[in-house]
Amino acid sequence: MSAEFLAPRLRRVRPSPTAAISDQVRAFTASGFDVINLGEGELDFDTPPHIKQAGIDAIVQGDTKYTAVAGTAALKQSIITKFNRENGISYRADEVIAGSGAKQLIFNALLATVSSGDQVIIPAPYWVSYPDMVALAEGEPKIVPCLESHGWKLQPEDLATAITPQTRWVILNSPNNPTGAVYCAKELKALAAVLLDHPHVLIMADDIYEQICFTSGEFATLAQVEPRLKDRILTVNGVSKGYSMTGWRLGYAGGPAWLISAMQILQSQSTSNPSSISQAATVVALEQGSEFITQWIEILARRRALIMNCVSAIDGLSADIPPGAFYVFANCQGMLGKTMPSGEVLSTDEDFAAYLLTSAHVATLQGSAFGAPGYLRIAYAIDDKRLQEACDRITRACDELR
Repeated sequence: MSAEFLAPRLRRVRPSPTAAISDQVRAFTASGFDVINLGEGELDFDTPPHIKQAGIDAIVQGDTKYTAVAGTAALKQSIITKFNRENGISYRADEVIAGSGAKQLIFNALLATVSSGDQVIIPAPYWVSYPDMVALAEGEPKIVPCLESHGWKLQPEDLATAITPQTRWVILNSPNNPTGAVYCAKELKALAAVLLDHPHVLIMADDIYEQICFTSGEFATLAQVEPRLKDRILTVNGVSKGYSMTGWRLGYAGGPAWLISAMQILQSQSTSNPSSISQAATVVALEQGSEFITQWIEILARRRALIMNCVSAIDGLSADIPPGAFYVFANCQGMLGKTMPSGEVLSTDEDFAAYLLTSAHVATLQGSAFGAPGYLRIAYAIDDKRLQEACDRITRACDELR
């Protein structure tokens, strides 16, 4: 079909870099290559058995019909209880919503509130989809660089400088994708002090990696830290990461009733309710807790150490130990300017990621996809032996550079 039929809004959006790397991995694999994928944001752990059984039970019991658009009463109550029990935030039923993944809820919130000329402050490095979601909503992403020396965290003075009368949202993602940075309560309090002075600004707290923190009790969220901002905060979460339920496509959010209502209207005219089976499984997930995460964290910590040892042993790579999520965000600027065996020179982080894929058959993601050129995101949530093999391949490929 000719491009002349496409809406102008589509020209504002790029394809997802994470989806692109998955497509490349599939293409290499189909050609007979053994590719190790360290580019995908997905735990390799199976969904816990009791949660899977809840989905099976829902099917057997005939729980396979339409539900209320924003989620069943049982799921909404589980979401309310979770927010109260784990985050100290109180919501009513009309202040929570479930959707087909946290991604859908973020998009719906932006689509419901952002107009042409509105700005959305996005600290970089950022999850790849934020700027494009804002662009689809006809807003302007306002990227605020965060420094490695600051632990990749937004500083209060930089936030204050970035806010204008056109600012509609500030997006905060902790633990962060791609850096693994985690904001402590004190750091969030300092950002909240700035936001209290700007009542026209909404705040999105993307907490999807909440469960993946390596220090117990480290996680905090903004509505918990500063209740005076609660009526301007949308707290987004889900079961994809902490419960290894990416394919179940179930996210949830809590926020002011007027915003939840608007998001529900959009959802009613697009996807309607999330899967009834996924909802039933999520009720059990939220109600029965996540004790299993302790063992998962121990395994992830071991894998994180593997990657950190690999990175620290390679001349031209460096990284700080990430306190959350399951990524190492490695500085690869020391690799740029080196020559590949083919005689070509590595000029960008994208060149380096492409070199690792073609030469070592290890997939990673370039930092420029996250608004931070000169870095590399390495996901380590895969089997230990495969991860060690990936480290060995990366080391050999780097040794061949001159």
